Amino acid sequence: MIEATSCGGVVIYRGKILVLYKKYKNKYEGWVLPKGTVESGETYEETAIREVREESGANAMVRQYIGVTEYAFNTNEDMVFKTVHWYLMAACSYYSKPQREEFFEDSGYYKYHEAYHLLKFPNERQILEQAYDKYNELKQQDGWQF
Repeated sequence: MIEATSCGGVVIYRGKILVLYKKYKNKYEGWVLPKGTVESGETYEETAIREVREESGANAMVRQYIGVTEYAFNTNEDMVFKTVHWYLMAACSYYSKPQREEFFEDSGYYKYHEAYHLLKFPNERQILEQAYDKYNELKQQDGWQF
């Protein structure tokens, strides 16, 4: 079994959530939150910021740690056990451009209920719920500024 660690973000701008549409060789298809693998020497926050920028083109900053999800999947070589650390992130605009090299075909900001129903994986819907609750708390406290 291979263990892998990734970091990602629930990116919000003006109350809307960034989601990406991925289609990989007709084997995988669906809307996801941006995330990716930790590189050597990076902190988890740095990874989340870099991956959001690479996968979506969005410029975002970390506001708060949300939590972790874990899941396993099979590859041709082995089984992978993945841990993903999630952050609530604030974007500076609605700009997004999906990273074609990673098979992202579309991206955009959606209202909470739209993003929730678009997301393919239940664990990402759960993280979105937690992040949106924290977003609403922070918004009441400080106005949610970039």
